[in-house]
Amino acid sequence: MMRRTFIGLLMTVGCLSQLSEVYSQNTPQLTSCPSDLQRLTELMLKDLPSYANRVIQRERLRDRPFPPSLYVLVAGSPEFEPLPLTNLQYQSVLEDTAQQVFFTTLERQYGEESLVNLENYYWLFLTQTEKGWRAVILFTQLASLNDGGLPLPPKDASDGPIGQGIRLWLRDCRAGAVKIDD
Repeated sequence: MMRRTFIGLLMTVGCLSQLSEVYSQNTPQLTSCPSDLQRLTELMLKDLPSYANRVIQRERLRDRPFPPSLYVLVAGSPEFEPLPLTNLQYQSVLEDTAQQVFFTTLERQYGEESLVNLENYYWLFLTQTEKGWRAVILFTQLASLNDGGLPLPPKDASDGPIGQGIRLWLRDCRAGAVKIDD
């Protein structure tokens, strides 16, 4: 009787180890943060809506002044052609060595009887440190709500849901907790 139990236990352990091997082969692996800016941005923008939405939900639980029904649907369309900074600053704040990424988000805000889709433009400054990528500053500009209307001025969005989501994602990336599909 004990021998049959022991054989059954060995078969179960064998099956579990085979399942573990199959699972590990089909599961994206955790890895260190990419040093390539374009690959880093591709991965970050794929995950950014979920990170930003979790920031929004946490802030709502704390009764913070975030719009009550805002959701980030998608982030994408990255562009990497930098703007020259030294000519645009009275006093040097950002060096030309900071990496610049431009991207858009599609966000949805629900009203009592309507919904509004918002396209936002972002200008992100990243820097590579000894410990990995860090966000320096993030600017946003809401797309014009009226066709042909004047664009709204950019504002600092570093502490908004997108900025916080980026910082959290970069933290997870530096810790090797970001799944990378190859």
